[in-house]
Amino acid sequence: MLYPLAIIGLLFFVFGFLTWVNGVLIPYFKICMELSNFQATLVAFCSYLAYFVMALPSAYVLKFTGYRKGMVWGICVMALGTMLFIPAAYSRMYPLFLIGLFLTATGLALVQTAANPYIAIMGPIEGAAQRISYMGIANKVAGIICLFILGNVFLADAGSLSDSIASMGEVEKSAALDEYALKIVNPYIIISLVLFVVAAIVQFSKLPEVDKMEIVVGSDGKIKEDRKSVFQYPYLLLGVIALFVAGASETVPIDGIILYSRALDIPIDTARHFSTYTLFIMLFGYLLVSILVPKFVSQHKALLFAAIWGLIFTFGTYLTSGLNSVHCMLLLGFSASMLWGTIWGLALRGLGRHTKKASAFLIMSIVGGGIVTVLFGNLLDTYTDYPQASVLILAPCYLYILYYAIKGHRIEHWKFK
Repeated sequence: MLYPLAIIGLLFFVFGFLTWVNGVLIPYFKICMELSNFQATLVAFCSYLAYFVMALPSAYVLKFTGYRKGMVWGICVMALGTMLFIPAAYSRMYPLFLIGLFLTATGLALVQTAANPYIAIMGPIEGAAQRISYMGIANKVAGIICLFILGNVFLADAGSLSDSIASMGEVEKSAALDEYALKIVNPYIIISLVLFVVAAIVQFSKLPEVDKMEIVVGSDGKIKEDRKSVFQYPYLLLGVIALFVAGASETVPIDGIILYSRALDIPIDTARHFSTYTLFIMLFGYLLVSILVPKFVSQHKALLFAAIWGLIFTFGTYLTSGLNSVHCMLLLGFSASMLWGTIWGLALRGLGRHTKKASAFLIMSIVGGGIVTVLFGNLLDTYTDYPQASVLILAPCYLYILYYAIKGHRIEHWKFK
């Protein structure tokens, strides 16, 4: 099992690098494209929209390609998307950047539709949260490296640039912003080349195919009923909603924290590090989950703890101000680290031949991270006098996760009168 775990771990490292770079791209594009908070958060929206649009088609692609070839195709599509950043930078066209982000996320959707269920079903389902936590560690380490490197490249002199362009004429300002936009070119050329190398590694790897079981055996040793449709599994569909709000609970504290800090008048040279700090906290959470779940703590109890923690620090962020409020938002990363693996483990159990399609529905729900982040950005533009009000958008998210942890994951059948 170590060999396939290592290969999939490499893919999750790639996911992390390309997903969490949005935490830097959002403030970077806001400066060089002169955007509002709402317009800047379209970076997250376009990235996550692709998951919603492409997840089901990805499931059908995997039927014909299998897991390994599907992953290779997905990585190549990701590389095409990152290459599109180069003409976008030279033309300083924000819509072209957004198209590149959508195309990159399209490839990510295909790879994740294969990789997440692969990890979940390659061993006992009660250990899914632990295995996914290993992947989460690779994902967050990549995010930390990404934000450190690209944050220093894209945002190192952002504060002085923002101050200087305020006094420039239109021609001089346009030239300065054109030069600033080109900072993205060399890093994305390197990223594109690395993606093609990773595609070659996966193509020539001996990654075994893991087929879903046609017959599902319960913990009592009895064969469970084979249902005709994924819609006959309530705990799955409720899990899709849980993953939708979990995506929001994870994305806002990472992709939105720099914008939030700037709304609190914290200098960009300080604020640009906060996304990295959030990922460090999430990494610590993933390490705990990998150790404690399921040996010492069950998946649903870990999810219950995460929901309560999330509610406490959501209201902590709202009720405090300045750096104290930012610190509370940073601590939301700890609860967010426990959501992904536990929800996948609880929602994907006992699905048999429906596993791939169910995984596609779960991948589609990732769009929650994009939708809620855009709403968060809009609230920041609206509540300029008290930006903390924007964070309350996470309260109903954590309330639903609390419901799923207590009851939703236990519902085996729909009961209609």
